[in-house]
Amino acid sequence: MALKTLTTFLSPLSLPHHFTNSTPKFLKTYTNPTLIVCKSTLSPETQFESDGAGAAAPTRGDRFLELQKAKEAAKVVLRDSKKKRKKKDKVLKVNTAVASCYGCGAPLQTSESDAPGYVDPDTYELKKKHHQFKTVLCGRCRLLSHGHMITAVGGNGGYAGGKQFVSADELREKLSHLRRERALIVKLVDIVDFNGSFLARIRDLAGANPIILVVTKVDLLPKGTDFNCVGDWVVEATTKKKLNVLSVHLTSSKSLAGIVGVASEIQKEKKGRDVYILGSANVGKSAFINALLKKMGERDPAAAMAQKYKPIQSAVPGTTLGPIQIDAFLGGGKLYDTPGVHLHHRQAAVVHAEDLPALAPQSRLRGQSFAVISETETNNEFKSHGLNGFTIFWGGLVRIDLLKVLPETCLTFYGPKSLQVYMVPTDKADEFYQKELGVTLTPPIGKQKAEGWKGLDRERLLEIKFEDTERPASDVAISGLGWISVEPVRRSIRNSDINLESTSGELHLAVHVPKPVEVFVRNPMPVGKAGAEWYQYRELTETELEVRPKWYF
Repeated sequence: MALKTLTTFLSPLSLPHHFTNSTPKFLKTYTNPTLIVCKSTLSPETQFESDGAGAAAPTRGDRFLELQKAKEAAKVVLRDSKKKRKKKDKVLKVNTAVASCYGCGAPLQTSESDAPGYVDPDTYELKKKHHQFKTVLCGRCRLLSHGHMITAVGGNGGYAGGKQFVSADELREKLSHLRRERALIVKLVDIVDFNGSFLARIRDLAGANPIILVVTKVDLLPKGTDFNCVGDWVVEATTKKKLNVLSVHLTSSKSLAGIVGVASEIQKEKKGRDVYILGSANVGKSAFINALLKKMGERDPAAAMAQKYKPIQSAVPGTTLGPIQIDAFLGGGKLYDTPGVHLHHRQAAVVHAEDLPALAPQSRLRGQSFAVISETETNNEFKSHGLNGFTIFWGGLVRIDLLKVLPETCLTFYGPKSLQVYMVPTDKADEFYQKELGVTLTPPIGKQKAEGWKGLDRERLLEIKFEDTERPASDVAISGLGWISVEPVRRSIRNSDINLESTSGELHLAVHVPKPVEVFVRNPMPVGKAGAEWYQYRELTETELEVRPKWYF
């Protein structure tokens, strides 16, 4: 670029004082040429090309304006792409800004007195003024704590009134964010209803997050049960589910057995993550959390403080209606009690709310056995047919028709003591059921409820094969109730000198239950003293030993 000598015309005001006088003069000043370099902020590939020469060429101002326009356009594109990415990857976190009842997790409200989360307006304003919403218990929880049976979830006994009636799908939706979060899942399973409460589609909720499996209510198993056998049985059943299970724990929230082991495992595997207690409705999550806080509180002051405002316990499925945040750890992460996942195939979905306590065992299970003959029986008719042609009712909820069994076959019922077991000839079963439903066959309890009962309209035909008469052939598990142990040959006869007709074969049963209730056929659970005698541990390969979760009690 050619440089020219610059002639600068200066006004008197721009010169030093000794250069000025009353008559202004124009001075001609000569300076050395200075090279001015303008660096572009664009890369060489994006430099603007000349659009012409001479007067048609774009000026530096035009180029500067075009550069600014390009930058602004790039910012708009970048901003839009970020918005789309955020919308795509958005994770629904638990909203802790909404004031909720600490007992059930329902949002607090003052408009519907018969709906969950209701608080007296004066109490609400007082707690709001003093920032004490974390200490508020809603009216429904107060009734539940005094033994009232009030369900607020659709399909579980019906809830009288309330515009905030919660559906099972809505509760499941509140847990949908878990599969996109980095969390530790503590999954609870009821040992009395192992198959019905297992949550077969747990991956839809938990995603790829690790799972600690906690088996609750083991104190209800029959006296003399060997927990080594039960622990191995649970691990075998869990391994078939192909879940990311870290460990299995047999626990009792009532006696606190096994709770310390769960607390240690949570502290070990938490690693700063939030911990979510997950399980089906009425599996005992709130009772487990209370027991967990009690044991953790012995060493952790945060857990000790959290015991003051802990979730409500109740026999009503759907006691917890929203995630409840519990500050139980001094380090990072929170503990969350979650709404129970309501499963339509459990008995609780068809029984009236007032009859729900009848489904919950309150003491140790004692099997009720049914077999027609004994070693001293002389009735030839019974000896030749055994239980064939008989029907057994388990309360008003289950009917079993014995179509083809051995003369020595025995059925043992494990479940709530409030459900009585009756046996009648099959040709008189329909008449007996209609007459005794609501009276001796309960639930439903009372003739008035029996009139609205839909009946046992689901039938499942079972063909149970057996190859060994020294052990039960299988368990028939009724979702939400308990199980029936099917022995091809009764134990007392196995120990006698009576010659058996066959040591292998097939048993045929017809099981009738209310329509949504599921029936499971599984490997027999080794309970009682006899369970330890016939249970066989499977030989494992080295690979199986490495991936197989350990169990603790």
